[in-house]
Amino acid sequence: MKSDSLKERLRRKLRWDLWLTLGPAAVIVSIAFAVTFYFVKPAPPKKLVIAAAGDEGGFRYFARKYQEYLAQHGVTVEIRPTDGSLTSVKLLEDERSGVDVAFVQSGASDAAMAPHVVSLGSLSYVPLWIFYRGAPLQDLNELQGKRIVVGPETSGTRALSLKLLEANRVGAAPTELLTLSRDEGIEQLKQGKVDAVFIVSPAESPPIQRLAAVPDIQVLSFSRAEAYTRRFPYLSRHLLPRGVFDLGADIPDHDVVLLAPTANLLATDSLHPALAYLLLRAASEVHGKAGILDRTGEFPAALEAGFPYSSEARRYYASGVPLLHRYLPFWAANLVDRLWVMLVPFIAVLVPLGRLAPALYQWRVRSRIFRWYARLKEIELQLEESPGPERLDDMLRRLDEAEREVNRIPMPLAYAENLYFFREHVDVVRRRLARRITESGGTLPPAMLAAEKRA
Repeated sequence: MKSDSLKERLRRKLRWDLWLTLGPAAVIVSIAFAVTFYFVKPAPPKKLVIAAAGDEGGFRYFARKYQEYLAQHGVTVEIRPTDGSLTSVKLLEDERSGVDVAFVQSGASDAAMAPHVVSLGSLSYVPLWIFYRGAPLQDLNELQGKRIVVGPETSGTRALSLKLLEANRVGAAPTELLTLSRDEGIEQLKQGKVDAVFIVSPAESPPIQRLAAVPDIQVLSFSRAEAYTRRFPYLSRHLLPRGVFDLGADIPDHDVVLLAPTANLLATDSLHPALAYLLLRAASEVHGKAGILDRTGEFPAALEAGFPYSSEARRYYASGVPLLHRYLPFWAANLVDRLWVMLVPFIAVLVPLGRLAPALYQWRVRSRIFRWYARLKEIELQLEESPGPERLDDMLRRLDEAEREVNRIPMPLAYAENLYFFREHVDVVRRRLARRITESGGTLPPAMLAAEKRA
């Protein structure tokens, strides 16, 4: 029974030592994990809302292409129709709208109007088409006094049109600026009810190509295009070659110089980084092909958009898609990316603790014996003082007491050697004491006499 009690006491002591060693390590690792979780972004949402104007820049068509691409990667896209780029930007800035991304025409808005909106890049050139009736025109300043359709109130077309007309001092009476939709403006131009219509749309747009083939309707060729690009950095000069719409019918029948803003992909500054990279990959897939005005691989690009580029977009245009996203599916790349961040506690905390904890446990176990070496050292120092018989007997008693106490210390078998080392050292001091007692004429205890005879 006594043996069982000692074993139980030994087990309790060892468990206590283990908890004292591993407990602080577990607390440190938990804190490291908590801090890491604080900085790690959650998994990307499975749904994305894209705002796109219906009759502006081909944005609705682009939105459907993005919807198809993201669906292949497990992300559902909701297309939120708007009446223009200005409305799309306002929805992005409004956190309550739920809109995450929007197609917006450059020049329609800027960061001063929406400080929480960032750009993911320019996607394509969307030329400004000015169709008109009457005598040939050389530039916008000749539209003074005409009836002009400049697009709906919140459209990017109207915002750009008003800037260019104002720069040419066009707009005062008797000039009429009409805010009709694209289709209404085209129909009224065909009927002769208006003199000109401003449209921002890709060169590949069927309505543009059909309108260019209508007799008595012409496309304005900007004679001062270079001057516009200097005044408005988000515009670029492009040449629409003769016959590019229809070689057989020779449409257009002459080269046309166009001005083109860009279609831009804007997002909220809180967009998940993984979704930002997925959208940039979609942009490369959808807009990377050659067009009438675009060269292969020209888009997406980091062109002037009026909004700062997100950190993901800057990295993408500097070094391309992150390594994991090049070789793994979207969900797998995101999972590995998040798990990699979670390895930080293991690398920075757990590995050093894994080396420190065993050493700490070993020190704690050995320290129970090591502190008794102070008793041995004290006795040895007293031996140097030539003590008398009574002090020698007291020293021997204290030495025996130290040995008994150490024998009662719970000790794992892996560290039992320290116990036997201590007993050897006790025997060394005991033999010194025995010699001094014998030299002083004292009598050794019977146990020591027996040990001396055996030795």
